Amino acid sequence: MARALISVTDKSGVVDFAQRLVSLGFDILSTGGTAKALREAGITVTDVADITGFPEMLDGRVKTLHPMVHGGILGDRRLESHLAQMDQAGIVGIDLVCVNLYAFEKTVTGKHDLDEAIESIDIGGPAMVRAAAKNFHNVTIVVDPADYERVGDALSAGTINDLRMELSAAAFRHTAYYDSVIARYLSEAAGVDPLSGTVTMGVRKQLPMRYGENPHQVAGLYVDPLAKNGIARAEQLWGKELSYNNLLDADGAWELVMDLAPHSCAIIKHGNPCGAASMDSMAESYSAAKSSDPISAFGGIAAFHGIIDLSAAEAMTQPNNFLEVVIGLGFTDEAIEVFKNRKGWGQNVRLLVAPTSPAESYLTVRSIRGGVLIQGSDEDPGHEWRVVTDRQPSGSELAAMKLAWQMIPHVKSNAIVLADDRQLLGVGAGQMNRVQSVRLALEQAGDAASRCALGSDAFFPFPDSIETAAAAGVKAVIQPGGSVKDDEVIARANALGITMVLTGTRHFRH
Repeated sequence: MARALISVTDKSGVVDFAQRLVSLGFDILSTGGTAKALREAGITVTDVADITGFPEMLDGRVKTLHPMVHGGILGDRRLESHLAQMDQAGIVGIDLVCVNLYAFEKTVTGKHDLDEAIESIDIGGPAMVRAAAKNFHNVTIVVDPADYERVGDALSAGTINDLRMELSAAAFRHTAYYDSVIARYLSEAAGVDPLSGTVTMGVRKQLPMRYGENPHQVAGLYVDPLAKNGIARAEQLWGKELSYNNLLDADGAWELVMDLAPHSCAIIKHGNPCGAASMDSMAESYSAAKSSDPISAFGGIAAFHGIIDLSAAEAMTQPNNFLEVVIGLGFTDEAIEVFKNRKGWGQNVRLLVAPTSPAESYLTVRSIRGGVLIQGSDEDPGHEWRVVTDRQPSGSELAAMKLAWQMIPHVKSNAIVLADDRQLLGVGAGQMNRVQSVRLALEQAGDAASRCALGSDAFFPFPDSIETAAAAGVKAVIQPGGSVKDDEVIARANALGITMVLTGTRHFRH
C-alpha cells in the first residue's frame, strides 16, 4: 500500500485531499493537530510515533526527525542498494509528503514576543519538505493546498511523474521563502547590518498582471511579508485592474504626498510630480495641484494625505478631466459614489486605500543584468540648514524652500523644482545638465517663478543656473552644496540679491 505523510499548519482542504488519497489506496501517516482533524473526519490515521517508536518530545520540537521517517522519504527506490538498506532497517517508503509549515510570518506580523517567534520556527517540517523535494523521482511533495486537486487528478490518471519536478521546485521556493522571513526577522532583532554579506528577501505574489511596462514584458506585484506600509499594501476599492505602470506611479505619488502636510495632494505622471499642493482642503489641494500643469495632470495619478471626501471627488470628476488612479487614506461613501456614477473614466478609475507610510528607512532593490543594486531608502538625515548668503530668507521664502525640499527627493535627476509656500509650480526632471532642468522648471512656472523658491537635488557646478533663475525673478534657492565652485555660486547669488540655503544632503533619484 502507498503511504502519504500529512502534517499541515494550513488545514484548508486537507480532509478532502486525505479522503481522496485513501480512495486511491494510500495509508495515511500524520501528527498532532492534523491527525486529530483527519480522525474527526472519519479517516484512519497512523501516528508517526507508531512507526518511529518514539513519542513526540520537547514540546513537539522533535516528532518526525527520525530515520524511519526520513529514510522512508529519502530512499531512492531506483537503487537496489537503497532498497536493501531500507529493507534491512525495516524502513517502509513514503510516497507522498503533504506538509506546510508553522505560521512564523503570521506570528511575527502580529503582537508577539521573541520567545513566541522562536517557537514558531518549524524544523521538522522544512526537513521533510526538502527531503521529499530532493527525492522527487520517487516522492510527491505537496506544500500548497491549491495543488491538492491537480495532484489528486494526476495520481488518478497515473501521470504524477510528470508533475513531480514542478512540485519539487515549488517546495524549495516554499522553504526558501520561509527561511528568508526568519533570517530577516532575526537579523533585525539582532541589529545586524541589513547589507551584510548575503541578503535574503522573500516576496509573495500579490497581484498578477497582463504585462509590465510594455506588452511584451511579463510582470506581477510581489509583497514584502514584513512590510506593513506602502502602496504594495493598498486595498483597491473600485476600478479596473492595476497595471505595472499604474503601481510605479502610484508609489511615487503616495511617497510624495505622505511627506507633505495633511490635506495635501500630489499628482504624478510618468514617474515625476506634475503637480502638488498643500491647501486647507483636499478639494482645494487637488485644484491647485492640477493647475500647476493641467496638460500633464490629464491621465495622471492623484494621491491625497487624508480621507477623500465628496468635495475632493467632485473636483476630480469635472468635465474634461481624466485620472488613472486615486489614492488616499480612505474614501467616504459619498466620494466613492461620485466616481461610480461618473460616466466614462469614472467607471474604470482605480480607487486605492493605502496605509500610512512612516518616515523610516527600508531597502530598495533595483535590477541590473546579472545582479541587483540594494540601498537604503532616501530619507532625509536632518542635517542643519545653513544660510550662506548675505540676505536672510523671509518667512514666506523659508516656507517655500521647505516645500520645495520636501518635493525634491521625488523628482528624477537632474531635479529642479519651483514652489511657493503652498504649491509646486515648476518641475525640471531627468535632464542631462542642471541648467536645462532649471529652464524647464522656469518655463512651466511662468510668471509665478518670481514668488517661488528654487530647489535643486544636487549642487550647482557653475553659477549659470543661478543667473538663469535670477533672470526669471527667483529670489530664493535651496540646494545641498558641495561643489568645488560653491564660493563662486554663492558670490553670484549675493550679487543678484538671492538668498541661498545649503542643506548638506543630496537627493539624486536615477
